[in-house]
Amino acid sequence: MNATAEYQQEFVEVDGARIGIQVYPEPDGAADAPLVVVSPAMGVRARYYRPFAAALRAAGLAVAVADLRGTGESTPRPARTCRYGYTELATDVGAVLAALKPRRDGRKTLLLGHSLGGQAALLHLALHGGHDVDGLALVAVGMPWWRSYPAPRRYGVLPYTQGIAATAALLGVWPGWGFGGRQARGVIRDWAYTARTGRFPRLDGMDAEAAVRAVRTPVLAVSVDDDQYTPHETLDHLCGKLAAAPVVRERYTTAQAGARLDHFTWVRASAPLAARVARFAAGLPAR
Repeated sequence: MNATAEYQQEFVEVDGARIGIQVYPEPDGAADAPLVVVSPAMGVRARYYRPFAAALRAAGLAVAVADLRGTGESTPRPARTCRYGYTELATDVGAVLAALKPRRDGRKTLLLGHSLGGQAALLHLALHGGHDVDGLALVAVGMPWWRSYPAPRRYGVLPYTQGIAATAALLGVWPGWGFGGRQARGVIRDWAYTARTGRFPRLDGMDAEAAVRAVRTPVLAVSVDDDQYTPHETLDHLCGKLAAAPVVRERYTTAQAGARLDHFTWVRASAPLAARVARFAAGLPAR
C-alpha cells in the first residue's frame, strides 16, 4: 500500500488480475458518511477523477475510485493474450466492494459509474446481486446503440463501432487509436455488440438483459450536456431496461455546472453534481 497526498493506493487480486483502488480520506466530521465507489470510463485512469472525488468529499461523502481492469494501476495490460470482457469487469466491481467491506460496514454504499464503468457497475448488480449496495448512480453512461443517436449522426456510429471491433479482432487487441485507450478485444467485442444490437450480450451463460430488468437497486441516472459519446438518448435507452428499479432520470446542464461540458470535462466542473449525488445517497432507504 502506497500513500499519496490525496489518497491511499490499495489493490485487490481477482483471478490473476490486480485491481487498483484509490481510497480518499474520510470527509470532515462524518465518520459514517455514505461511501461512493467510482468506476471509470473506458481507458480513463482513476486519478482523472480527483476533482470529482474532492467535490464528493466536500459534499460529505466518502470516496474510493477503482481503475478498470487493464487501465491505470490495474493489470493485466491489454494484449493479445487477454480475453476478458464485460463478465470480468462486472466481477471486478464485486471484488472491489468485497475489499472495501471493512470500510462499508455501518454505512450506505453507492456505486457510481461513468460510461463503461457504469455498465460494469450495473452488470455487477444484475449478475451477482447487490453486495449490500444501497444505490447506483450512472453519470454520462449510455447504451451506445446506433439507432438511439440522433440523425444523421446515428449512421456513422454503426460503422465506427464495428470498425473498431473488427480491428481489435484482427490484431487481437485494440491499440487505442483515437478512442478508448488500449483495450482487450473481449471488452471491445462486448461494447460493439451493445452498439450494434442495443442489448447486452449473454455473459457467463446468463441472459444479461433479463438480469438487468430484474435489478431493484435505486438508480440516479444523469446524462451530461454536449456529451460526444453518450448523449441523452443513449441513457434513455439504457434506463428503459431498468423495469424493476426506481429510477431518477436527470440531466446535468452547462447552466448548472457553470462551465462547458462533454463526456469527460464534467469531472472538472462537478461540484453541483456531487451535491446532487449526496442528496440521492441521503435519501436512499435504510437496509
